[in-house]
Amino acid sequence: MQMPSGLAPLSALLSDKKEWNRDILSPLDPIVGQGVFFYTLGPKILAYERYITLSILSETLGAYQARDPAARSKLEVFLLYPGVHATIYHRIAHGLWTRNLRFFARAVSQWSRFWTGIEIHPGAKIGRRLVIDHGSGIVIGETSEIGDDCLLYHGVTLGGTGKDQGKRHPTLGNNVLVGNGARILGPFKVGDNARIAAGSVVLSEVPPDSTAVGVPAQIVRVHGQEPHYADDVDQINVENPLLEKMAAMSSRLEFLEKLIDEHYLRENPQDDHRQAVRDAKNKGENKL
Repeated sequence: MQMPSGLAPLSALLSDKKEWNRDILSPLDPIVGQGVFFYTLGPKILAYERYITLSILSETLGAYQARDPAARSKLEVFLLYPGVHATIYHRIAHGLWTRNLRFFARAVSQWSRFWTGIEIHPGAKIGRRLVIDHGSGIVIGETSEIGDDCLLYHGVTLGGTGKDQGKRHPTLGNNVLVGNGARILGPFKVGDNARIAAGSVVLSEVPPDSTAVGVPAQIVRVHGQEPHYADDVDQINVENPLLEKMAAMSSRLEFLEKLIDEHYLRENPQDDHRQAVRDAKNKGENKL
């Protein structure tokens, strides 16, 4: 079969080995180089991407099994868990978003919201092994960032404040647990190994290895131990900082009252007998 005359120069260029080593570059070199590159390495790159995708999916399914006692098998988690579906849809939508296919990315995101009840903006960045338990009502904003090994319960909101076009949503570190109904609002960071108690409203930065509780959230630090809230799936063993402050104030008030009574008795010794009578009466009431 005779080659068309128009392709003869290209054929000669490809067949002459000396042409590849010449010092003067031809206008065809970039085209030919890209073609050779994609022909030889393209399938390997696609195979590697498929391997990475399957690896991430397998890790995610394993994380669900580790943190949800109701998860009996990876197949069940893959087919029936809306959190897994939402994560897979987001990977697709985020890939479209980064390639500037914004309309199609939002279309995938909205389909995921309709199908799973979980709304994740395609611009959000999500790490590996994210577990979304139940998931209904979760909202994750455009500039949100979630680290590895995080655990989110239903009703969680990672929201923004104001109308700024830049970073306006929170960043979660690694191994962060966010309890059901919690709201994290603003462009700040929640540190590694932190925990947001259920129903809390977080409006400022949360340090690593700590717990945020209340509305607005107060910080409870953890000293002398390394917490693993997401791994332990612990939402209920939370110290209330307001109760601790009230207990400290009550203890301080009792101490001040005792000092005042001692000072008064020193200034008025005639009332010492009356004080003894009152103390005896109080002890009697306490016994009853």
